[in-house]
Amino acid sequence: MYRVFEALDELVTIVEEARGVPMTSSCVVPRGDVLELLDDVRDALPGEVDDAQDVLDQRDEVLNKARGEAETTVNSANEQAEHTLADARAEAERLVSEAKARAEQLVADAHAEADRAVSAGQAEYQNLTERARSEAERMIQAGRDAYDRSVEDGRGEQARLVAQTEVVQAAHGEAARIVDEAHAEADRQRAECDAYVDGKLAEFSELLSTTLRTVDSGRNHLRGPGSMGNSRTPVYDYQV
Repeated sequence: MYRVFEALDELVTIVEEARGVPMTSSCVVPRGDVLELLDDVRDALPGEVDDAQDVLDQRDEVLNKARGEAETTVNSANEQAEHTLADARAEAERLVSEAKARAEQLVADAHAEADRAVSAGQAEYQNLTERARSEAERMIQAGRDAYDRSVEDGRGEQARLVAQTEVVQAAHGEAARIVDEAHAEADRQRAECDAYVDGKLAEFSELLSTTLRTVDSGRNHLRGPGSMGNSRTPVYDYQV
């Protein structure tokens, strides 16, 4: 291949140094020298061309082989990707179905527990209310009875003291004191009854508030991100 480039360089030199023909762009070159250099180029080219063709043939073979392997690899990768994607979709659908079923079960359990808690709270409220009402009525009646007894005792004592002139004034004072004590005792018992009823109602109110907060917390947990979509129903914390 070196001889080909060398002969071509010599041809270029001959042409550049050739004597020009006046009034034209032609020139006069030594025919023998040019033909000799062309023969050298002709003799050198076939072997070089064959070598170059062999290289090209090998390149095409390598390229075709690489292209076939690449297509095989790409097809295999595509098949593997499609298989993996199908498995992932099936697994995702299974997980979503299980999550929905679990969420629905949790919601149903929460509703059932809430209904049970409300029913129990209502029953306890009724029980406490009835007990408080009965206790209040009993204490009021006891206060009234005590008041009536005190009044009767005061009247009897007053009548007895009236008969004694020297103690009439003291009798009036004692009777007034007894009446006042009876009123005070009735007021005290009534206040204790009201305090007892209020305490029981406060305990029941706290029980209901705790139950409702527990239920709302469970519902808020169920309505967390990803379980039921982006739509979320507001849940209020009921407190007394």
